[in-house]
Amino acid sequence: MKAAVITFPGSNCDRDLAVAFAAAGARVARVWHKDAALPPGTDVVGIPGGFSFGDYLRCGAIAARSPIARAVIDHARRGGYVLGVCNGFQVLTETGLLPGVLMRNAGLRFVCRMLDLRVETTDSAFTGGYAPGQVVTIPVAHHDGNYTADADTLARLRDQDRIAFRYVQNPNGAMDDIAGILSENRRVLGMMPHPERVIDPAQGGTDGSVLFRHLLGQLATA
Repeated sequence: MKAAVITFPGSNCDRDLAVAFAAAGARVARVWHKDAALPPGTDVVGIPGGFSFGDYLRCGAIAARSPIARAVIDHARRGGYVLGVCNGFQVLTETGLLPGVLMRNAGLRFVCRMLDLRVETTDSAFTGGYAPGQVVTIPVAHHDGNYTADADTLARLRDQDRIAFRYVQNPNGAMDDIAGILSENRRVLGMMPHPERVIDPAQGGTDGSVLFRHLLGQLATA
């Protein structure tokens, strides 16, 4: 299986994401934001955390208009898999691949700590390795993680079982405690917490490794 990890000016978790995919068994290609195409044979695209383009305008807004963004959008619309973490989640909302927007944290403070998340659905290649309702511990590090959407969008996310993770203790004011959501076809996941930072016991936990292993396993059997 082949994963493509995007790097924008200001990305700082691209290597971490590449390591997580590789540890799960993927062949990883690193892709620069000015590239116009993904590597041939790409199965899953990883959009990493960080501060793409310095978070100017809105977080992820400039990255969403970079040359590689069009290739990512086309990949997703063909049914390809995409994982956006933290700034990557922000990019996915700015491209329109996921609904809603990530606003400034309640209290206007940067949040950086380990947090408990509840797995809300296991009906996806990303979350199928967990148990329904399982609580996992994954770190966050963000200033704009307050997930916000209108009432109709929130209702659709609930009714379509597209809320992937919720915060057990909400750190940022996100509506409905949302920490991660899925696209309608369930092949695009955006989440603010960083699963790539808990794939090895030396990092203080391995709860994130389940996501990468299960995703790669599903792709291998597809």
